[in-house]
Amino acid sequence: MGEINMTTALLTRINERLPQFSKTEKKISIYILHHAELIPNMTTKELAEKADVSEASVIRFAKTIGVGSFKTFKLSLAQELAVQEDYITDFSILQKKDSPYELFQKVVHVNKNAVELVMESLDRKELNEAVTALKNARKIVFYGVGGSSIAAMDALYKFTKLGYQVEFNLDFHYMLSKIPHFNEEDVFIAISMSGKTKDVLDLARLSQKKGAKVIAITNMSKSPLYKEADICLATPYVEQDFRIGSITSRMTQLTIVDSLYISIFNIIGENVLDEYQEAREQVVKLRR
Repeated sequence: MGEINMTTALLTRINERLPQFSKTEKKISIYILHHAELIPNMTTKELAEKADVSEASVIRFAKTIGVGSFKTFKLSLAQELAVQEDYITDFSILQKKDSPYELFQKVVHVNKNAVELVMESLDRKELNEAVTALKNARKIVFYGVGGSSIAAMDALYKFTKLGYQVEFNLDFHYMLSKIPHFNEEDVFIAISMSGKTKDVLDLARLSQKKGAKVIAITNMSKSPLYKEADICLATPYVEQDFRIGSITSRMTQLTIVDSLYISIFNIIGENVLDEYQEAREQVVKLRR
């Protein structure tokens, strides 16, 4: 049996309460403490089998430690593990001199985990509402700054191919001049990891005043953007706010942008196939 893992607040809480737990709760706790990194990808049935308890016991355990549900427990644990001290985008990386290939492996690992966590953080109902709003949109404006601008730029390219009137510009004042022309047929997509970026919030609020629908792609933390948006496509908390660069957070944002794009293409794709073919032919000519 490996060493007990107590690197997160949740695991520390479980370890501290171990003496007060029932026999069944102790069996669950010990398995979690020794195999924390496996839990986020487990079902209640799998954990129950591993800990030799019933599924009902696993569900009750999550409530006992004050989390509410096993799904919430998995997501919270995964997020805490993702931002522990030796996380790849934390400045503590300087204390380890890994080889380029070892760092490559770590990047692949954390990006893979981040994308899987999006499946837990994203609400299906909110996603459906976002797709409906985009499908019927007259204009779509994407906006994000810093690392989030990468996702906004990617969205600009993708949705332009679908034939929509799409806007994104890093210049805040330029974007500010576009929003007053909005109406209830338009959509503003605000992209921000923290949900507190002033420029993003200002444009989102102005868009709402003009009647436009505001869709937020932001972390699950109850930030102003998360609370005020009409539709929230929540990303998991996978990176510290103070970091060497956006890696996993950007990956979660891009995953949601791709999902929106594919969903809309699935609905209207047949109407733009000729345009796609024409653009493709021009690309091929330019390669020669």
